[in-house]
Amino acid sequence: MNEEIELIVAEAEDAMKKAIRHLEDELAKVRAGKANPSMLDSVMVEYYGTQTPLSQVANVSTPDAKTIRVQPWEKNMLEPIEKAITYANLGLNPQNNGEVIMIAVPALTEERRRDLVRTAKAEAEHARVSIRTARKDANDEIKKLEKEGLSEDLAKDAEADIQKLTDQYNTKAESEVDRKEKDIMTI
Repeated sequence: MNEEIELIVAEAEDAMKKAIRHLEDELAKVRAGKANPSMLDSVMVEYYGTQTPLSQVANVSTPDAKTIRVQPWEKNMLEPIEKAITYANLGLNPQNNGEVIMIAVPALTEERRRDLVRTAKAEAEHARVSIRTARKDANDEIKKLEKEGLSEDLAKDAEADIQKLTDQYNTKAESEVDRKEKDIMTI
């Protein structure tokens, strides 16, 4: 029985870790006014008939806080990359100088910053929902074991462990979104 409880708790923790990882990935996509190579992570480029992530056909760097530099590994990829960035609908305007693509990251308005904070908070709420779902699933499994003969004390201890994990991962989600909010609101 103890092994089953440990497995249930481990599965719940794994689901909570995935929720936090997903939150971090989603928050990385929310731009904070500073140039960041991860802003182009979602861009797919037509490369020899296949949709390929931009990072696999070019070097993406940030020479300064307001500029993203895309250096294709093959010169004939300049135009497809430029088109892909434009069509990705990221609000960025790529400039092709024949060697590299330079992207000036526009400053954010106050209203846009507030919208981005709302988006970040919505992502954090999705993560908290996922964490609570993992807790509920784990508690349901423990209740099943209790019906099959697990002692009430062991069940209560397991539920307490799961609640501790839930609190811990909710705190992580909160700190992630707070950090992103500071990042967005800093001019």
